[in-house]
Amino acid sequence: MVMLDTLANAMVSIKNASLRGKREVVIMPPSKLIKAVLQVMQREGYIGEFEYIDDGRWGKFRVQLLGRINDVGVIKPRFSVSYRDLQKMPVWLQKFLPSRSIGILIISTPKGVMSHKEAIENKVGGVLLAYVY
Repeated sequence: MVMLDTLANAMVSIKNASLRGKREVVIMPPSKLIKAVLQVMQREGYIGEFEYIDDGRWGKFRVQLLGRINDVGVIKPRFSVSYRDLQKMPVWLQKFLPSRSIGILIISTPKGVMSHKEAIENKVGGVLLAYVY
């Protein structure tokens, strides 16, 4: 089996487990990008604790679900956004989120992976990776 986009695979696993009412989900294979995205989701309160499990092969993440996720997904193609674009964000918010105050966009910036709110606070742009609400 060839996996082309591990982040998209991880987001689909989280979405499916959340829709089925599961309390936890196992994501494999792990990556640094998936870990960074999970940390942002944890900071924003969408998921609980997560841990890396070394199973002797690739490893995996076990993620605790809190039941707060309605939808999660990756943004393809990965659009670049500048800080100015983030300030007038309604175009991107309307496209991926149901309301201005609901949900987050996850952005890869030169200062690390963060939510769009943190990117505006830090005055940095980056590449849109995913959305969660």
